[in-house]
Amino acid sequence: MTHDLVASLHPLLAAEASAEAYASGAEPGDLEQAVWLRLLERLEDDGPPADPHRWLRSAVRTEARRTRRTARNERPYGNEPAAVAQHAHEPERLALTAARHRALHDAVRRLPGRCPRLLEALLSPEDLTYREIAGELGISQGSLGPERSRCLGCLRRLLTPEVAAG
Repeated sequence: MTHDLVASLHPLLAAEASAEAYASGAEPGDLEQAVWLRLLERLEDDGPPADPHRWLRSAVRTEARRTRRTARNERPYGNEPAAVAQHAHEPERLALTAARHRALHDAVRRLPGRCPRLLEALLSPEDLTYREIAGELGISQGSLGPERSRCLGCLRRLLTPEVAAG
């Protein structure tokens, strides 16, 4: 019974979650997951809904409203909790900094084309000049700026979900 209900509701849930996700600022998959959880809780407590399709539409809208309220009420920190300037060498601060550096370098390695080599050269502690970087990559110095901008755009798009999740 539960398997049949889930199978019959899946296409509708995917469509409803996709439709509501944009306005709520949520990912469609997150809305779907929340609604599946609510359905499982309901099945355990009260059994299947009398009108599953109607219940599902209502549950998706409820989850979308809850997501909007949560997003509206949450405020980001002005700075990281461990980013107290006078305690920059505390173990927690050092660990957070190292984790951010690892995440950045991992993301740089996942970039397409020449971008990993270019950004690694730009992030190098040797503080290479554009001329040195262009020579190392075998490209003209004049194309380095546009290439850098394109690579940073790719990196920004790659890191956005990770930053949001963090």
